[in-house]
Amino acid sequence: MSTLLQTRPISTVSKAPRFEQTDEELLLDYRVTKDRETFTELVGRYEQELYSYLRRYLGSAELAEDAFQSAFLQVHLKCDQFEEGRRFKPWLYAIATNQAIDVQRKDRRHRVLSLDGLAGQAQAGRERTLMDLMVSQQAEPGTRAHEDERNEALKGAIDQLSDQMRTVVHLVYYQGMKYREAAEVMRVPVGTVKSRLHTAVAKLTEFWKRHHPDLD
Repeated sequence: MSTLLQTRPISTVSKAPRFEQTDEELLLDYRVTKDRETFTELVGRYEQELYSYLRRYLGSAELAEDAFQSAFLQVHLKCDQFEEGRRFKPWLYAIATNQAIDVQRKDRRHRVLSLDGLAGQAQAGRERTLMDLMVSQQAEPGTRAHEDERNEALKGAIDQLSDQMRTVVHLVYYQGMKYREAAEVMRVPVGTVKSRLHTAVAKLTEFWKRHHPDLD
């Protein structure tokens, strides 16, 4: 991905080399100096991680690129709004998620999500739920068509989720964030994260049972 912003190169005010600075120090430095290399360092730290998140969230490399560029454009535009004492990563993810939602709303055709990461989350002794069906297995040649059909059905189920529910699933299961970290990104209480995740699983399970009982 190409660097998206062209800002005037000015010497940074921080004494430590850029690679030794924290994300927060880099951003605070950048908002004072508007130094291009400082911004490039910040982008580089999250390029692969954030792009992968957006690619998975949107199901499209092209849309992910658009969202990535838009996210760091917003970082550039909103750096003065960053509160000292706050962590940069949750702030960045909140911006990126909002940009992904905006991009997705402009092109609803591109939303593909696999929830294999939810495998094993069903509690022992409970009725078989959608989570059990999402366990990623190496399909035998004879079952490949069945697996493909099931994956397509899952995409249809996921399309029924709200932006908030889809986001919490991505953050917790794909990015591996703790509830507290996901709550910080979404600017909601931890209890809300847990509630949304529980509701998302319930909705997916219900959708699956109602529309695809033959694919379990």
